[in-house]
Amino acid sequence: MLQSSEDHRRLPKGVEDKPQRSEDTNAAKQRGPPQTPQGSRGQTAAQRGHQCCKAARTTCLGSRVGWGMHIVDPVRVALPDVSLSVHQQGEGFPVVLCHGFPELACSWRHQITALAEAGYRVIAPDMRGYGASDCPAGVEAYGMKQLAGDMVALLDALDLEKAVFAGHDWGGFVAWAMPVLHPERTAGVIGVNTPYMPFPSTAFLQATFQNPEDMYILWFQEPGTAEAFMDQHTALIFDKLMRDSERKSDHTPADISAGGQFNPFLNIVELPEMGAPLLSTAELAYYTAAFQRSGFASAINWYRNIDANCANYPTLGFAPLELPCLMVTAERDRALPPVMAQSMPERVSDLEMHMIKGCGHWTQQEKPEELNRLMLDFLQRCFPS
Repeated sequence: MLQSSEDHRRLPKGVEDKPQRSEDTNAAKQRGPPQTPQGSRGQTAAQRGHQCCKAARTTCLGSRVGWGMHIVDPVRVALPDVSLSVHQQGEGFPVVLCHGFPELACSWRHQITALAEAGYRVIAPDMRGYGASDCPAGVEAYGMKQLAGDMVALLDALDLEKAVFAGHDWGGFVAWAMPVLHPERTAGVIGVNTPYMPFPSTAFLQATFQNPEDMYILWFQEPGTAEAFMDQHTALIFDKLMRDSERKSDHTPADISAGGQFNPFLNIVELPEMGAPLLSTAELAYYTAAFQRSGFASAINWYRNIDANCANYPTLGFAPLELPCLMVTAERDRALPPVMAQSMPERVSDLEMHMIKGCGHWTQQEKPEELNRLMLDFLQRCFPS
């Protein structure tokens, strides 16, 4: 959690079709389909195959834990600094899915299946500090240099030159950082809820929230405090927070800029149940078990780097982007409201924007069909399988 195409295709119910593009139409047509990234031996990923994915096909995580969909078991991929637990599925142009907080690669389970069946090689890691991936000690291990560097190292380990990076919530900040920090490895970007914008510094947040306990990002800054509390309420956090957006709470402001009380983690015990659960019993058990093993500390350490990220990478969120980009906002997301994305066309020249109506923060799980249609429409036009 963190803070238009020219054709007349049919969009899923609930999706607002208001594409915004600042790229010249003729230039878009002239760009043509990209080349599938090749490995060091001059073969495409589809021609070579990938041993990790083949090995993973022997068992199906989705069936084993009762998700009702085909999601292969993850494999561990060794990188220079850490090892990541990575789901791989499908063949074709690579698409890397970066999850947010507090989530896992399986937050993309509906997209993994849909994109793979459409002819894409889907790569969905548990990000550094999450799930079955390594959780290195120290706050400094979770800066943007390390997070974006993991994505480059992952491409290297899989012998891929480029990929489209899709990111939700914190994963969105990583995805948008890729074309700035590593443009040679980034073919395109898909932002889900998270727009291309600068990091929100603690000073910026303190101007709105004088009491750090009122704002979860500020509450997270003191090492040991938040995780000590949250580790005691793991199941409750996922049970109460991962719900649809049908009901709004009087305890939560309309959006993050309104101030007030914006710390559902600290108030998780008293927080009323709002909306229908997005997780089945099996899915809730999977999330709970994963975070009971890892704890929340390493995931929270991402937030403890926001000021360092602002200082070390001042161009993130400001530098112009010229590669194909898709921005999908969610009408009811109070942490990342659609208004945050309004200025993106000023900085992103080849941009499509769509808003999914009636959707809250957990877009991949609340409105999977609508999101899948938008992602596949973009991918099939810009990076045909």
